[in-house]
Amino acid sequence: MASSSGTKPITSDDIPPRSLSRRMTRMPTMIDAPDQEPVDSELVPSSLAEIAPILRVANEIEAENPRVAYLCRFHAFEKAHKLDPSSNGRGVRQFKTYLLHRLEKEEEETRPRLARNDPREIQKFYQMFYETRIKDGAHKRKPEEMAKLYQMASVLYDVLRTVVPAERVDDEVNRYAREVERIKDHYAPYNILPLDTLGTPPPIMELPEIKAALNALRKVDNLPKPIIQSTNNASDNHSVSEEANRPIHDLLDWLWLTFGFQKGNVANQREHLILLLANVGIRNKPPETYLQLDIHTVPHLVDKIFKNYRSWCAYLHCGSNIKFPSSADSQQLELLYIALYLLIWGEASNIRFMPECICYIFHNMANELHGILYGNVHSVSGGTFQPAHHGDESFLREVVKPIYQVLRKEAWRNKGGTASHSKWRNYDDLNEYFWSDNCFKLGWPMNPESDFFVHSDEIRQKDEHRRNQVPTGKRKPKTNFVEVRTFWHLFRSFDRMWIFFILALQAMIIIAWSPSGSLAAFFDEDVFKSVMSIFITWAILNFLQATLDLILSIKAWGSLRFTQILRYILKFAVAAVWAVVLPIGYSSSVQNPTGLVKYFNDWIGDWRNQSFYSYCIALYVFPNILAALLFVLPPVRRHMERSNWRIIVLLLWWAQPKLYVGRGMHEDMFSLLKYTLFWILLLISKMAFSYYVEIYPLIEPTKLIMGIRIGNYEWHEFFPNVTHNIGVVISIWAPIVLVYFMDTQIWYAIFSTICGGVHGAFNHLGEIRTLGMLRARFEAVPIAFSEHLVPSSKEESKRSHQDEETWQRKNIAKFSQVWNEFIICLRTEDLISNREKDLLLVPYSSGDVSVVQWPPFLLASKIPIALDMAKDIKGKEDAYLFNKIKADDYMYSAVIECYETLRDILYGLLDDDSDEKIVRHICSEVDESIEQRRFLIDFRMSELPLLNNKLEKLLNLLKGDYDDFDNYKAQIINVLQDIMEIITQDVMTNGHIILEKSHQHKQDSQNEKKEEKFQKLNLALRRNRSWMEKVVRLHLLLTVKESAINVPMNLDARRRITFFTNSLFMNMPSAPKVRNMLSFSVLTPYYKEDVLYSEEELNKENEDGISILFYLQQIYPDEWSNFLERTHNTKDSKEETDLLRQWVSYRGQTLFRTVRGMMYYKQALELQCFLDMAEDRDIFDGYRPADIHHREDLPFAPRSKAVADMKFTYVVSCQVYGAQKKSGEARDQSCYLNILNLMLMYPSLRVAYIDERDETVGGKSEKVYYSVLVKGGEKLDEEIYRIKLPGRPTDIGEGKPENQNHAIIFTRGEALQTIDMNQDNYIEEAFKMRNLLGEFLKSHRGDRKPTILGLREHIFTGSVSSLAWFMSNQETSFVTIGQRILASPLRVRFHYGHPDVFDRIFHITRGGVSKASKIINLSEDIFSGFNSTLRGGYVTHHEYIQVGKGRDVGMNQISQFEAKVANGNGEQTLSRDVYRLGRRFDFYRMLSFYFTTVGFYFSSMVTVLIVYVFLYGRLYLVLSGLERAVLEDPSIHQSKALEAALATQSVFQLGLLLVLPMVMEIGLERGFRTALGDFIIMQLQLASVFFTFQLGTKAHYYGRTILHGGAKYRATGRGFVVFHAKFADNYRFYSRSHFVKGLELMVLLIVYEVYGNAYRSSNLYLFVTFSMWFLVASWLFAPFIFNPSGFEWQKTVDDWTDWKRWMGNRGGIGIQPDRSWESWWDSEQEHLKHTDIRGRVLEILLACRFLVYQYGIVYHLHIAHHSKSVLVYGLSWLVMATVLLVLKMVSIGRRRFGTDFQLMFRILKGLLFLGFISVMTVLFVVCGLTISDVFASILCFMPTGWAFLLIGQACRPLLKSIGFWDSIKELARAYEYVMGILIFSPIVILSWFPFVTEFQARLLFNQAFSRGLHISMILSGKKGIGGSIPRTNPKQANPERNK
Repeated sequence: MASSSGTKPITSDDIPPRSLSRRMTRMPTMIDAPDQEPVDSELVPSSLAEIAPILRVANEIEAENPRVAYLCRFHAFEKAHKLDPSSNGRGVRQFKTYLLHRLEKEEEETRPRLARNDPREIQKFYQMFYETRIKDGAHKRKPEEMAKLYQMASVLYDVLRTVVPAERVDDEVNRYAREVERIKDHYAPYNILPLDTLGTPPPIMELPEIKAALNALRKVDNLPKPIIQSTNNASDNHSVSEEANRPIHDLLDWLWLTFGFQKGNVANQREHLILLLANVGIRNKPPETYLQLDIHTVPHLVDKIFKNYRSWCAYLHCGSNIKFPSSADSQQLELLYIALYLLIWGEASNIRFMPECICYIFHNMANELHGILYGNVHSVSGGTFQPAHHGDESFLREVVKPIYQVLRKEAWRNKGGTASHSKWRNYDDLNEYFWSDNCFKLGWPMNPESDFFVHSDEIRQKDEHRRNQVPTGKRKPKTNFVEVRTFWHLFRSFDRMWIFFILALQAMIIIAWSPSGSLAAFFDEDVFKSVMSIFITWAILNFLQATLDLILSIKAWGSLRFTQILRYILKFAVAAVWAVVLPIGYSSSVQNPTGLVKYFNDWIGDWRNQSFYSYCIALYVFPNILAALLFVLPPVRRHMERSNWRIIVLLLWWAQPKLYVGRGMHEDMFSLLKYTLFWILLLISKMAFSYYVEIYPLIEPTKLIMGIRIGNYEWHEFFPNVTHNIGVVISIWAPIVLVYFMDTQIWYAIFSTICGGVHGAFNHLGEIRTLGMLRARFEAVPIAFSEHLVPSSKEESKRSHQDEETWQRKNIAKFSQVWNEFIICLRTEDLISNREKDLLLVPYSSGDVSVVQWPPFLLASKIPIALDMAKDIKGKEDAYLFNKIKADDYMYSAVIECYETLRDILYGLLDDDSDEKIVRHICSEVDESIEQRRFLIDFRMSELPLLNNKLEKLLNLLKGDYDDFDNYKAQIINVLQDIMEIITQDVMTNGHIILEKSHQHKQDSQNEKKEEKFQKLNLALRRNRSWMEKVVRLHLLLTVKESAINVPMNLDARRRITFFTNSLFMNMPSAPKVRNMLSFSVLTPYYKEDVLYSEEELNKENEDGISILFYLQQIYPDEWSNFLERTHNTKDSKEETDLLRQWVSYRGQTLFRTVRGMMYYKQALELQCFLDMAEDRDIFDGYRPADIHHREDLPFAPRSKAVADMKFTYVVSCQVYGAQKKSGEARDQSCYLNILNLMLMYPSLRVAYIDERDETVGGKSEKVYYSVLVKGGEKLDEEIYRIKLPGRPTDIGEGKPENQNHAIIFTRGEALQTIDMNQDNYIEEAFKMRNLLGEFLKSHRGDRKPTILGLREHIFTGSVSSLAWFMSNQETSFVTIGQRILASPLRVRFHYGHPDVFDRIFHITRGGVSKASKIINLSEDIFSGFNSTLRGGYVTHHEYIQVGKGRDVGMNQISQFEAKVANGNGEQTLSRDVYRLGRRFDFYRMLSFYFTTVGFYFSSMVTVLIVYVFLYGRLYLVLSGLERAVLEDPSIHQSKALEAALATQSVFQLGLLLVLPMVMEIGLERGFRTALGDFIIMQLQLASVFFTFQLGTKAHYYGRTILHGGAKYRATGRGFVVFHAKFADNYRFYSRSHFVKGLELMVLLIVYEVYGNAYRSSNLYLFVTFSMWFLVASWLFAPFIFNPSGFEWQKTVDDWTDWKRWMGNRGGIGIQPDRSWESWWDSEQEHLKHTDIRGRVLEILLACRFLVYQYGIVYHLHIAHHSKSVLVYGLSWLVMATVLLVLKMVSIGRRRFGTDFQLMFRILKGLLFLGFISVMTVLFVVCGLTISDVFASILCFMPTGWAFLLIGQACRPLLKSIGFWDSIKELARAYEYVMGILIFSPIVILSWFPFVTEFQARLLFNQAFSRGLHISMILSGKKGIGGSIPRTNPKQANPERNK
């Protein structure tokens, strides 16, 4: 092929055999479809990445010269063959085969066009390419275009050299090539700053701050030349000499050559540093005088970037290596240090999560830097000072990779999250190694033999094919803390709280137990002495705390200092001493001791002395008194804790061990007082309630019960002689004690609701919440806008009173620009129609009108009303009419504006001077008559309606289109003449005089042919946009009636407009100019979620025949109608389809929606920049924001874009974008193309991804990973930066934080907003971003500046279904009232996910914006808040700005989300962050922290536990007969105390507490009447069922996580849930978390009802048991109630068939849980496979509770004949064993005889049946068995069987070894069948009744019903009008949705 052209022919040896190649073409990397050929460059295998640019060039020039394109592909093929001759790389063979087939085809089809042969063809093409596109392109084309052309020219020359022999290449071609090579580097693809571009500099490079930063960095003349040493290979000398001779342009080039960083990293951080310097510097200096960097800029950055490093040095008592010799250029040296740190950070990969490790690296490299610059001689060796690492990529290879390998080995020990946390070291453990001076033993260069790196690398050889082989051998100890799975962490972390509650409970019981029982009894001497015993309890609890500290930290002792271990031991010893001394002291003070006190008293002999105990107490509480004094002096405590003085560290050693984080977190005095007062009031309320409702009422019954002698038990009592009926007392008191510990959560909900509501009211929330309120206050909106959103300059602040009107007009003009951009955006989003848009717009310029021009929706009906008023006025003076009009400001403005606008329109329209003069005379008459107060005399008001009609007709004509111009003009002339006639003849009393004067004047002035008046018209004005806007507006003012009062109709548009206007009246920082604002980035992590719905996905129907498109049309009928109106002129079907896909995607939770929302920031900044820079004349002239985008000739347009680029960056971290690009799967390709389209749509968007390549290293193929940043080019993406990684980053930590971390190096600016994939943004909120960023510059009390700014969110998924509405309200209340109260006054707000804004520099120097350790940091977001607070950060919350957020909308989605959050909270409970915050916060802030994080989940679990404790206590009482004996005792009166106390937790249990904050927030923002209505509707829609169900989810997953682990990320899916979940799906998901527990509680309640007699007449009892039955019903049936079509008969039948099939399928390897019950059952025990022995023992002990039923019930059977003998219980076990034996026999018989000996098996079953009948007959006839006994036996023995199951699962290895496991499995299957039938039966019964389905649909979709959603039509699949989409008449869609 092409051999005649000098190209090497392709032989058969170069390719695989033809048959093989054909077979291989089906591989996923192969491209089959011809229409996909142009993107072959994007599908190149990773090992052939070098040929991708060649194929791109081939595709680019294909149309222009196919032959040259063929030669390029041929060259690519040859290069591919050289790169991988044996085709070993993944997908290489297939790609080569594909390319060869294409080349064979093109060889035949293409011919040279410019010459006769290929060598001449390509040379001519190259010359032509250079001369036409490159030669003079620098001054004509943009830098990015030139970059592409130079790259193409370089590739073409490479191809040319392979085709043309060197001696035959033209000199001209060589000269061009040398020129290209010389200039090519100046046109490399760039990110934001084109630093090396030649020709005319782009506007951003002309900014003085950028120039100043560049000049500062380019000062390198005085630096020593880097010493480049050759490596071991002599062949590398050439490249070394090239590096040595490379010119050094700036400080980063010098650092690159000196320390061996990567080129991509250097380029990235160069731009990063320039932008930082420019943005920080411009705030301190006006642009006009900005010639060099401000003197404060670099020191400011040094202070901020190195604050953590300096703190680390001080903590370790080592000197900082940031040194400034007196002779040094301090600015240059500061910049070198900053650049060095950024380069280390930029290449650190996973080590970025270890900030102190980075400090250690910087510490040593800064020392090297100082030595190179100033030392010259090494302090040890005496030789020349040289860096430890040099050469390309040496920093990555010798510093980063070894540490990464340590991280990876530790991650492998994690065994995919199944290993115990104590068995491996996470990020925190490894980072905290650097909190000790032991880290300096690592040395520099780091010693690979040091303790940090040494691992036992033995590999467990169980499976040679295992990818993640786990290192074994001796483990390294944990560092400082061990995460152990135990609930004791809650006591250890929050010991002060538990001690307080326990001591308070003890004191209250003692006081209540006193004879009087009143609180005054406390002062009684004996009671007081008894109360003093609380100090003994305190000592015992402190001993427990010390013991826990000792035991739980024992696995970290190997890493602790001796002083830390000594402290633990001494703490334990001292606590033990106090636990002995205080009881001794107390016993010595008691006068008449008894019991244990007497024993101690006898033991100590003569020490009896009250004062001894008092001295002990005084000594014991002395440290706490000191702590209390320091508590009220927070600044003193803060400075002491932060001090690194050894003497202070020694003083604090006992109270608080030295730790790098968590020091000095104390708030200022005012904040302290606020949250202290909050908690004091709350605790007083809680304690009063607990005393009077829970404790005191139970004391008297308890005393009586303890005094009763009970001898008549109804079972065999093993301990009949126990005194005081202690079992009864425990049964009664246990639930009360649990309620006591839990109900603080209830009080917190109440107090936070009240406090949050008051706080919100003071913050002006909800002041504008309706359209009526908006209209009432709209006049003040422009003023508020100018105060908050318009930067004020000193000149403007000094304005005089004379230019007040000009200033006001200027502000309104600026307001109109922003307001109109907002309204146009609403129209673009299809939230409003064209008519609504016209009614909402404000004129851009009001210079022609003397009054303010308000939007027409405010002036609706004003003109018609004014006309009616004027018409009806008779016999009145002018003043009367004018006063009536002026009484309404809007009416007055409308009247004046109409008059002046009509006058201007007529002046412009009339092209004849005499005609215009008539109009001027009329206007003069009007003005004079008004001035002389004779307007009603000179003008007849009764004729105005007629005039109005004619005006409307004229304006309609001017607005409309025409076919015949002459006819059109004639109509206008006709109407205009009518108007003038009406004015002069009918309205004016002396109008004829004006006409006569005009006629006379015309006769005098000319003797031409007489013409009719008003015939010369200037209709060309219709092309003038401003004039036509006047026409449209005047028409609106004259015609709009009452209907405009409800504009806009769409609820979301209303919400956005009212929130935006309301926010303008809230407190926010004043707006700086865009040039002076803080720069910021937005970062969004993306994995494989939906980007843009495809056409197929839009129209794909579910099982009910419903497509997403049809569903959305019904949900959003008005928005669909607006969309059709907007796109009705679209002719291109592809464009129409694209617009439709976008419309649907913008209503889902897609990346397209998120990116559109975030890019509003850029749009807003460009407009604000225009308003900052434009002159008054430009603004008054009415420039549109669109002009910035479409008119490049405007002087400020390019500059606006440049400044916006400098201030804002958006990076989407699409982790697998590279893999999606190369994938052959349709979904992956769709995601890639959609992301690419996003980059092409938004040139400022950047995408970061992890690229995986196969590279040959040392002769072996290895996987190499890169962080890559790309942007949109002309048609494809362009690579900007590529930074090599030490390994796959996601192997180490959790996926999402690792995804964020790899991309964070590409973000810019001083702030960083983290945005999730399910979020949205709004243009009007983007205008407030610069105000928000100003919060970072505001100092709060104590000179503290915020480090995280919290934002409120709007949940946009609330309208989809009732569940989505519940979830939306719950989430809204948390992100508003919840976080409001957390931030102030409680001061414990953290980071709860997105969209918070981080102080970027603070966080990148302290570990990033999230934490990433596997499993423990599952809730990665909140840990960044913990980290920020522990490191001295300050978190605030702001509600004047909001971001949209999507939430899960289906039952299973929501439950998975709740499960994930509960898992995360379980892991938080075990974490070191929670422990440190709990121990280091002051007492009241610690309470806030507990009850708003893990405490909420623990309280949820305790709420469920209370139900269990109460019912099991009652079970014990009724089955033992104790309850009957107590109630029948005449001394006992019925007490309601227990039920009264339990009623409080029932409120929580029913989910009513979650509704409190919702009601308050809805009331605050939308009115309390609305809130009450919503509350009632929510209850009618069974919100309580939903919240009660979710309570079970929280309790189950939180408890299981702490006991056994098993936490994992759960992908909830973010689609539209309109499908029916099958019964088997629901059963799988909820069986263990809800159904089993629900059935257990149901059995308990049944047993209690059957055998109990308690308080039958008590209403409170009925409420308590009702709440428990409600809980049971909710847990068993909520998934089916909230399941679409859950009670439709056909679906019920299908579900039963599916469930039976699933239950019957056998499991095995590779069978998924959703395919087989056995596989699912096995997976459900996953947590038990990996739990420790403690977890197994606990499971067994918990399972033993099921044995109580059998023991209790057998004695109540009639067959027992009231016998109390233990033999009865023994016989019951014999029965149980017999039943199990029979079942086993049947099982064995079926397995052994079921196939081959069918007759024998049948005989066996028959004999068993006859035996069963015989036995039952004997029992009934002889032994007295009754029917009730049979049912009782079921209640008796079923729980015992379940206990066997649970114990068997816990002992799985043992049972497998003895061959009993299969029996357990079959028993489990039987139980699952029984449970399934019990749950399914009610569903079947309800499915019989058709009305149930109707009721359920109304229940589920009520929100949509109220807006016209015909859900019944949806669920039945009957598509009505509009269902055939894509096109529907807008009038057919329902426009009444929002009425």
